[in-house]
Amino acid sequence: MNNLFIVISKNYDPYENLALEKYLLDNVSPGEVFLYLWQNERTVVCGRNQNIWKECHVDELLSDGGHPARRLSGGGAVYHDLGNLNFTFIACDKDYNLEKQLKVIIEAVATLGVKAAKSGRNDITAEGYKFSGNAFYKMNPNVSADGVVRRYHHGTLMIKVDKNVLSKYLNVDQEKFKSKGVDSVKSRVCNLQDLNPMITVESMKTAMVAAFEKIYGSKAKFYEINDAAADEIKETAAYFASDEWLYKNNIKFNVRLSHRFDWGDFDLRINVERGIMRQIALSSDAMDQDKILEMNEGYQKFIGTDYSTENIKAMIAEEELIRGLFEN
Repeated sequence: MNNLFIVISKNYDPYENLALEKYLLDNVSPGEVFLYLWQNERTVVCGRNQNIWKECHVDELLSDGGHPARRLSGGGAVYHDLGNLNFTFIACDKDYNLEKQLKVIIEAVATLGVKAAKSGRNDITAEGYKFSGNAFYKMNPNVSADGVVRRYHHGTLMIKVDKNVLSKYLNVDQEKFKSKGVDSVKSRVCNLQDLNPMITVESMKTAMVAAFEKIYGSKAKFYEINDAAADEIKETAAYFASDEWLYKNNIKFNVRLSHRFDWGDFDLRINVERGIMRQIALSSDAMDQDKILEMNEGYQKFIGTDYSTENIKAMIAEEELIRGLFEN
């Protein structure tokens, strides 16, 4: 039986909340499972390998007092406001159980009168509409002192999100909608209050905690953050708010090679000067963030080489995911 812990953030700052999530991931021990509940105020959170400027109307978001943010996991950009409740399940590899974690969410909304089901690669829907997007992260054991593999599964629970504002800040690829047979992000999603007006953020928190304990068959404890941990979280939050982290793959470019696959989008941008590739950056909403990071790192060895058909083919031919992409 697992030791269960509940963490509920008391602030709405996305950088501190993402930093707390990372702290919990770094410090979860074998046999423990965390349920972390948190909210961000007026925030667009992009996936690990996305280009924020492509996914979000950054200037407009900033001028309205909002926050562009980037998480550790892959996947696509999402909008958070105080009508949204975020959840994160955190555990070591042997205690991580996606089926159980999804059951917690489905059980929680069921107790509030909503019948839900998992849909596609990372959505939870009710009556055909998405109210929860999910993403996943697996920590490299080489960066932990004990070599233990740690994971998290996190996502959104749309309760009373302002869908008009959501559409204002997100700049979603229309090819993505065509593949899903919908017209816009607004028409594809719903709030839980659309299905049951009595649902609130607070009632959802209570339902999630109760479902967590029911599905795992144990009483949960509230996890305390000590002063040393708080200092570490603030340091990580400062990095998550930095230009280095937020805008890392935004480069000036004059060549772009892009395509949408069933696993996500591929967007390769190259800055060519006098026939030489000076900068290269790959962005993607693929769920496998490590694979995209690995691909992007591999492309860096072509910096300083000629921009030629041969070199472009050499760049992409090494990867099975995109082999033959630009042969036609």
